[in-house]
Amino acid sequence: MRPASLRPLLAALGVMYAIASSPVMAQTWPTKPVKIIVPFAAGGPADVYARFLSQRLQDELGQPFVVEDRPGAGSVIGTDAVAKAAPDGYTLLLMSNTHTVNETLIPTKPFQLMRDFVAVAPINYSDLVLVANPALAASTVGALIAQAKAQPGKINYASSGPGTPYHMAGELFKSMAGIYLVHIPYRGSSGARTDVIGGQVDVMFDAVTTMAEQVRAGKVKALATTGRQRSEVLPDVPTMSEAGVPGYEATIWLGLMAPKGTPKAVVDRLNAAVSKIVGQPEVRQLWSKQGASPLVMSPEVFDKYVRDDIDKWARVIKTARIKVD
Repeated sequence: MRPASLRPLLAALGVMYAIASSPVMAQTWPTKPVKIIVPFAAGGPADVYARFLSQRLQDELGQPFVVEDRPGAGSVIGTDAVAKAAPDGYTLLLMSNTHTVNETLIPTKPFQLMRDFVAVAPINYSDLVLVANPALAASTVGALIAQAKAQPGKINYASSGPGTPYHMAGELFKSMAGIYLVHIPYRGSSGARTDVIGGQVDVMFDAVTTMAEQVRAGKVKALATTGRQRSEVLPDVPTMSEAGVPGYEATIWLGLMAPKGTPKAVVDRLNAAVSKIVGQPEVRQLWSKQGASPLVMSPEVFDKYVRDDIDKWARVIKTARIKVD
């Protein structure tokens, strides 16, 4: 048989081997530590929940799950590292809606989310809270809007970087309220949070899960939360809609993705493990106290969820003419 005539046969055998070996790999995977890269700074929601999940995945799957923070460039640096990793199930991306925003906001980045990654599983979502340092005169959203209109460009707001939920929440607020606030981007939410508390920055949208404690301690003033309903963690704080910006809504959600080409059986096994963990009553109860709600979806449904979120933020960015500072 001539070499050329062997090619179709070899290709067919390769496909058959891949199909046959995929369930076998799922049964044996993981056989060594799995790395979860978090492209955000330590101390933020992504880092916190990655570490929460990693310990329980280790218990569930029998191998260490190691969290590695690689912040920078609005999540691009760490995300690109995962995009270039081997698609073998041993390098995962802890992602958020920062990634769906960046598909439009940063078109020149070296990867495309839905081209270079496969959706694995969502984790949870939570509302944000608009807080101000105690020295700011405004103590309500209405007063903040009035002050911003009277003194355009005099009030600033912090975020954890371009394209992050905190940045987009601020830009959406500016657009809907018809005001101008100066954006102060940080490399992560911890630095932004510290400077709002310390009075170096005026206001910030932050995750309820990480800022509620500072609100209760009186270190910042909570002006409004960003969900459709009041947060169970901060029930005395009005929503943005109640506070004078009707229809406003912004959340932060987290999920896992893997490099494109990761075996489907491995993706399915990981999805099942994550879904089992976040679906446990004790986890739901714990996260509810923190202001987070679990998300459970199949890889296919999560894929659509991510694509829909990319489309949603593309419309917002284009309509509001939002650009990276």
